[in-house]
Amino acid sequence: MPDDTPTEDLTPDLPPRRRRLLFRAWHRGTKEADLMIGGFVKRHIAGFTDSDLDELEAVLELPDVDLADWLSGRRAIPSHITTPMLERMALECGGTGAGVPPDLKA
Repeated sequence: MPDDTPTEDLTPDLPPRRRRLLFRAWHRGTKEADLMIGGFVKRHIAGFTDSDLDELEAVLELPDVDLADWLSGRRAIPSHITTPMLERMALECGGTGAGVPPDLKA
């Protein structure tokens, strides 16, 4: 499934908490954040531990504009905000072309 697949098209096999987090990740408010955050969560949601889910919930509470800037590398993540989940997301989302649907990549 491409990363830009709407959550409605995803398998209903996920437990409710994981479906809810996936939905929240895809509905951030800006397309850039939806693609970066939603794509990351979609790729990893099934394998996250309960602790990972707790961390993800905390990350999803952060302001959209700040989160997009931190994940894209436009700004450094403040030390008091940094968590292993946020660092993992930034590492994966900060690469060239992150968040761009595969069919649009050159």
